[in-house]
Amino acid sequence: MLDMKWIRENPEEAEKALKSRNPEIELVRLLDLDLQRREAITHSESLRAEQNKVGKEIPQRKKAGESADELIARLSEIKREAQEAQDRLKGIESGFEEISLGLPNIPHDSVLRSLDKEDNQVVKTFGEKPDFGFPFKNHLELTEGLGILDFERSAKITGAGFPLYIGDGARLERALINFLLDENEEAGFTPLGLPYLVNAETGYTSGQLPKFADQMYHVTEDDLYIIPTAEIALGGLHRDEILADSELPLRYTAYTACFRREAGTYGAEERGLVRTHQFNKIELFSLVTPEQSYEELELLRGRAEQSVEKLGLHYQTTDLVSGDLGQAAAKTYDIEVWLPGQDRFYEVSSCSNCEAYQARRGNIRFRRGKDGKPEFLHTLNGSSLATSRLMIGILECNQREDGSVSIPEVLRPYMRGQESLKK
Repeated sequence: MLDMKWIRENPEEAEKALKSRNPEIELVRLLDLDLQRREAITHSESLRAEQNKVGKEIPQRKKAGESADELIARLSEIKREAQEAQDRLKGIESGFEEISLGLPNIPHDSVLRSLDKEDNQVVKTFGEKPDFGFPFKNHLELTEGLGILDFERSAKITGAGFPLYIGDGARLERALINFLLDENEEAGFTPLGLPYLVNAETGYTSGQLPKFADQMYHVTEDDLYIIPTAEIALGGLHRDEILADSELPLRYTAYTACFRREAGTYGAEERGLVRTHQFNKIELFSLVTPEQSYEELELLRGRAEQSVEKLGLHYQTTDLVSGDLGQAAAKTYDIEVWLPGQDRFYEVSSCSNCEAYQARRGNIRFRRGKDGKPEFLHTLNGSSLATSRLMIGILECNQREDGSVSIPEVLRPYMRGQESLKK
């Protein structure tokens, strides 16, 4: 949710910034509803004050032996007007919230204004593309030969797009999860075990709802949503709380399975583990003061990059343009690993500063010192990392001519010293 006071004071600047994300956004209706809303609130408060005043005068008149009929009639009229005013206010607020909750965040000044994601800026490259010297295999060919992934049987269990890891495949992903969690905990992030289901209020806090409801699995009987990322649950952790500035920054890491409907049509190149309805991911989440947030973004980015580097994978980090930002993000870095079978880079991590966008929606504030006025803090999130595409990178980039795969050294302690995957 955006700062309406700032929008009222800077309507042209706000609309221009939002149009760099979506050219169809216009603020005239929002500003009109905001004005109506404030006027309706003032009117309702005025009627409430008059109602209290008249309500006190009636017994005074009666006590003095005077007629209170006129005041009683006026009180009845005020109550009717107050109810009408409240009904009108509810209608205005409903329209106001529908628009305001659907608006994305304002891009940070450092973000390049462009609607074309081809303009994303590469700010770092690590490693080189692997040079095999033999006809390489994609991850589906490798996993079939190794017998460590079975999409046919998983489709019998659930349906298309839900992977089934077997034997060394399951062990390798588990090793990857434990390695990443240990790395994050050693870097000072508190590990959490989170629920996979969240209520609607938590979904609204993150910015996932209402706009992206069609991408979430909804348990209608209980009105709960299955998380598409741990960020959703982490964002609800301190909802409606006021934290002390001495508690900040708060840094969390969590492993969860993630579930996405992925509504839409995707090409054959995104088969296998490239895009699935269920995948595993380790998340980083920080709550900080506004002054700390961009330094914290660089910390999250560095944390994710370091993990990819320890795995020995070729990657690039891109600074996203305004039109490619997620709903809640003011600035985002994507870390993209080279996947030989797809002949391109694919995102394995997205690190974003959401500034006060989520904090406003979830009423998450902090207080400076004992007597400071509560302020909205800033929230940040980063994948550290999504395992499915990392699994592709590890398998494809470490393959040998005989179809076996060398396990990255940092993962071997988590696999009881196993050095390779073999038939």
